[in-house]
Amino acid sequence: MDLDQVAAITVGFAGADLANVVNEAALVDTRRKGSAVTMSDFTRAIERIVAGIEKKNRILGPQERRLVATHELGHALTALALPGADKVHKVSIVPHGIGALGYTLQRPSEDRHLLRRAELLDKLVVLLGGRAAEMLVFDEPSTGAADDLAKATDLARDMVLRYGMDGGLGPVAYGEQPSAFLEPSAHPRSVLGSYGASEQTARQIDSAVQALLKDALERATELLRARRAALDRCVHVLMAKET
Repeated sequence: MDLDQVAAITVGFAGADLANVVNEAALVDTRRKGSAVTMSDFTRAIERIVAGIEKKNRILGPQERRLVATHELGHALTALALPGADKVHKVSIVPHGIGALGYTLQRPSEDRHLLRRAELLDKLVVLLGGRAAEMLVFDEPSTGAADDLAKATDLARDMVLRYGMDGGLGPVAYGEQPSAFLEPSAHPRSVLGSYGASEQTARQIDSAVQALLKDALERATELLRARRAALDRCVHVLMAKET
């Protein structure tokens, strides 16, 4: 066991969460009739908690498998290309949970409580890496990026509304919405005038959010275009090995 590695992929877990991981890892070991809990058991346990239970009976056709592999590697390769991004721990196209057809598990290098604007911009790029890969390879988007788009939109809105990170609007916070990145989010994403601001300012806010997301998608596309050969090669391997 490498407990440092377990700690690295459970950043932010509370004591009860860690207890669940240990119990789940023991169950995984029991199911495979193992004699000791291994790092692989812990990884599977964390996957079950983060992504849901593996759905072996959910069969994807070849075209869907290629699409999911392309999407997940879009996340992975953009994360690998950005020096400050969290390390990529695992990529899988095995369906998990209710709706996840694949996932990319990243491992933070340390506990973080403060993030700079450049680091948040990189997070937007990784979140939109899946959509960028789909557009680059298939020339059209799919519904697979729905959760990514929601998370990216929440993060971009927090950058503009809470952190005063838009040059045009200046160092002003609008509303009392909780952070989508550091805390659970409950604020609306696109209700004009819901920011405690004038209609003109609300439109400016929406424009600033759209600009952040558009720039992030363009950066992700350029990173992947420069690594297109690696993307195609990795898609082929991921479809064969699944994880």
